[in-house]
Amino acid sequence: MTTHTVDTAQELAAFLRARRERLDPRALGMPPRRGARRTPGLRREEVAELAGVSVDYVVRLEQARGLRPSADVVEALAGALRLSPVERSYLFDLAQQRPRTAAEPSATAAPSLARLVTDLSPLPAMLMNHRFDILAWNREMADLLLDFDTLPPARRNAMWLCLMHPRIREFYVDRDRVLREGVAHLRSAWAAHPEDRALSDLIAEFLAGDETFARLWAERDIQVNGRGDKAVRHPDVGVITVRFEVLMPVQDPDQRLLIFRAADEASQSALDRLSARTTAP
Repeated sequence: MTTHTVDTAQELAAFLRARRERLDPRALGMPPRRGARRTPGLRREEVAELAGVSVDYVVRLEQARGLRPSADVVEALAGALRLSPVERSYLFDLAQQRPRTAAEPSATAAPSLARLVTDLSPLPAMLMNHRFDILAWNREMADLLLDFDTLPPARRNAMWLCLMHPRIREFYVDRDRVLREGVAHLRSAWAAHPEDRALSDLIAEFLAGDETFARLWAERDIQVNGRGDKAVRHPDVGVITVRFEVLMPVQDPDQRLLIFRAADEASQSALDRLSARTTAP
């Protein structure tokens, strides 16, 4: 499948239309207007009024006609469309109004971060970049998921595993939610790294190979959760509920440190059994 890096003008146009169409004018206190609404959501003139810009400007943005809105206009549009903080950041990325790091995306773990992942034992932990490439992991994470050393480096990707690996496809109890959150993260990363060919190729592979990914991608959801609970099915110890936390190193903001903790006593007991099995002589 032929793939391209992000066309930010086209995606900005599509995102603005999608967010405009999801709004309920009555919930925003908009006065009734004459004539039936032919499409859901706000009219372009209503967005223009709320944002303090011309209707023609909104039309040209939604038609991807080469405009690059200023930071002030992006802020006004985010307010008019009632965007969440994550959606606002996504809009700023698409408008290329958020400072970008000069460094290339990381393909390897910094040595200090790799040591930290090991030192977090007995908590399962791994380090990923914005593409979900798995850069480092400790023994506990391998015990819980799978032995990453058995995979070719190109397949050490958390999203690829969830979509394509036979065991990991059945690993998450609420797989749809996990996929939804993963797709949201990739969409945010796609906007923040518009020239990352490897990321664009990965997304193209998923779009061509998995109907669920394609459906979720088309929804343009970019709400990312950095903490929460996940229930997983382990073939040897049964269902485990883990509490996850995602941390972003200040000096390596492209990377994400994922840490699991047991969410209850039964899950802690299951993790302890896994650990004892691999450390037994």
